[in-house]
Amino acid sequence: MIGSPLRRAATFAATLVLVFLAWEQWTLSDLRAASIERLDRRLEGIARAVAEEVGGRAIAETDAARLAELVSQAATLADARVTLIDANGIVRADSDVYDTHLAAIANHGDREEVRAAAEGEVGRASRRSDTVGRELRYVAVPALAGDVVRVSDDLRELEANVAFAREHTLTLMSVVVVGAVALFLLFDGTFHRRPLRQLRLMAEAVAAGRLDARAPRSSDPELRRVVRAIEETAEQLRTRLREETQDDQQLRAVLEAMVEGVLVVDTRGVILLANSRLRDLFDVQGELVGRPLLECVRNADLDEILVEAANTREAVGRMISLADPRKRTLQVLAAPFPSEGERIGTVAVCHDTTELVRLEEVRRDFVANASHELRTPLAAIRGFAETLIESDSLASEDRKSYLEVIHRHALRLGAIVEDLLELSTIESRTSKLAIGPVDVASVAESWIADSRLRLEERNIQVTSQVEGVPIALADPRAVDQVLGNLLDNAMKYTEPGGSIAVKIEARGERVRLSISDTGIGIPAEDLGRIFERFYRVDRARSRALGGTGLGLSIVKHLVQAMRGEITVASDPGRGSTFTFVLPRAKAEGEASAEAAT
Repeated sequence: MIGSPLRRAATFAATLVLVFLAWEQWTLSDLRAASIERLDRRLEGIARAVAEEVGGRAIAETDAARLAELVSQAATLADARVTLIDANGIVRADSDVYDTHLAAIANHGDREEVRAAAEGEVGRASRRSDTVGRELRYVAVPALAGDVVRVSDDLRELEANVAFAREHTLTLMSVVVVGAVALFLLFDGTFHRRPLRQLRLMAEAVAAGRLDARAPRSSDPELRRVVRAIEETAEQLRTRLREETQDDQQLRAVLEAMVEGVLVVDTRGVILLANSRLRDLFDVQGELVGRPLLECVRNADLDEILVEAANTREAVGRMISLADPRKRTLQVLAAPFPSEGERIGTVAVCHDTTELVRLEEVRRDFVANASHELRTPLAAIRGFAETLIESDSLASEDRKSYLEVIHRHALRLGAIVEDLLELSTIESRTSKLAIGPVDVASVAESWIADSRLRLEERNIQVTSQVEGVPIALADPRAVDQVLGNLLDNAMKYTEPGGSIAVKIEARGERVRLSISDTGIGIPAEDLGRIFERFYRVDRARSRALGGTGLGLSIVKHLVQAMRGEITVASDPGRGSTFTFVLPRAKAEGEASAEAAT
């Protein structure tokens, strides 16, 4: 007769078996349903892509060769069977059936999935195909005018996976039941119930995430080994969790420190990750993770790149332009991940190339402008020189006139070359500035006095206003050149009868000088470029007045070399104001007062 402990053990084992069997059926059913759902999503995506490829024409009206090529390519890319069915249920193309055998295929209008698709819904069904002799999963989507695109895939691999899971589950259940019965028999009785309860509480705590949970030590060696195994498992989980947390923090730190914007989306286009730089580039506010891309980043070009990358195994690179909040040019590189196996999502890296594009435009403009500036005097010199060489009968007056033209243009070329060399010297920092105290007001007065005759000839009035002690910490020659260029420009572009106002101020740690004129002014679209080499607002007038087109560029670089800043404001037709600021040097009285203090 079976004793009481064995009956309890048998009851316990039977209960475990029933629970495990119920759990196994539920889990495997859930696993199979989830697998079929994933397969349905994949097949539906393929079917919709094929429907788009068919275009706006009915299947029955499309060339049979075209349909055969379409289903063949789609089946090869998707590794699935593709079937095109017209509105009457006739199979017009099938990737697994030769074209010559299509006529033998039965009408598919009564198929479950085809009927659903013909009614405008997505049809799904699983059955054995009489045509190809295999158990298949079918997904059909509606196309134009009652046509149906159906995609199917073999269920053998899915069923094999479910059978594999069932086999391992049953094996694990057997081991667990045997182990549980053995433990039950071993620890049956009052003496063992308390340690088992403590062990259960510890296991529940670990399962709930409290990885530091511990159980009291037991005198039973087997129970001690079980406790030790659970503790070691908890320690391994804690270590792995700590490492993953550190890795996640390091990844986020790297992403936040990047100058490129990084965006990761899943296969549905939902954002998984976005760093701060991406927010700045696209001026996006609020939480991004978990939201659709187009809901947050309203840029169709970016979405198009991500979609293209998701549909290929190659990286996709493209330039896109942004107009808001400010004009930018971005180089976007997108690639799917992982590169092998089932796709999880797509990652895109956005690099701001706005400055590079701007510099390339400046370089092209400089080459074009320099070529234009040099071509005019060179053409004049060459033309008149050829005339002098080829004409022996020129009058002396004409010969002298031609030589004067050649000399004038040679001087112009020399001035351009000298300005270019000086600009190159300033930019390369090979010429050291002699920084020291400079009386800016005195330099300005000297220039005004030297230009008095020219100002009187053009009937231009000049006023000068000085506030404080404008002693700048600068290079005397550079200040003289800056003031000379700015005053010369003001006189050139101010019509007779106009006026020029020079204002010099000592403000705290800076000396500020502004030169305002009542000249022709500068259009707003040209203000941002007037400091570029050879850039002219009015080319004909500038060249007629003898400028090389490099003066303002030299002025800007000299002011920056002296740790200053230069700006311009203008009202076309009413005049312009050029303002530059330099560091201020302490006057002798201020230095003495500081020393006394």
